[in-house]
Amino acid sequence: MASVILPIFPLPDVTFFPHTLLPLHVFEARYRAMIVDTLARDRQIAVVKLQPGYESSYAGRPAVHPVAGAGEIVSWERLATGRYNILVKGSMRVRIASERPSDTLYRIVTAERLDDVESTTDAEPMLARIRDACGRLLRALERPPDLLDTALAAGQPPGAIADRIAARVVPDPRLRQELLETLDVGRRLDRLALALDELINELRGGRE
Repeated sequence: MASVILPIFPLPDVTFFPHTLLPLHVFEARYRAMIVDTLARDRQIAVVKLQPGYESSYAGRPAVHPVAGAGEIVSWERLATGRYNILVKGSMRVRIASERPSDTLYRIVTAERLDDVESTTDAEPMLARIRDACGRLLRALERPPDLLDTALAAGQPPGAIADRIAARVVPDPRLRQELLETLDVGRRLDRLALALDELINELRGGRE
């Protein structure tokens, strides 16, 4: 697995998936400095979820989950206040191997790229189940039936579909992190399909 050096942006309840776009408002001084430096380099950052109990050490170096999403800042706007609005395009999962000594205000890590483990069985039946569940979910929410068409479009790798749907519809932060950490695409699809069924069941008051 290839190693990469990345600045990290730790956040309380954000899970950043590959194949997705993540808008962020950057206001803390240390992360504004990170954006300035990153834009001058390769525009690559990792967005990582903070571990529970981070509040007491938030200003320092609180514990983070070892698996994060990484990607490229594809657009940015510097506001008059010095804050930034940025848009990050997810490109890969990474596992943090170590934190690097640094004199920057923000944290820098060495991480290993994590590739999907493709399913050894045909993914189409599971994708059909997910597409059906997404249709039922949109009906339950009274949302437009084509709202998830791009995320569900044929021709994408199954893992990309799982990531895009998880990012769009899974509300539970713990489950989102679990799906991010699941490299086996078959298992990820199965867990996502189950989560969709559970969500629909909750919305319909347990009748399904």
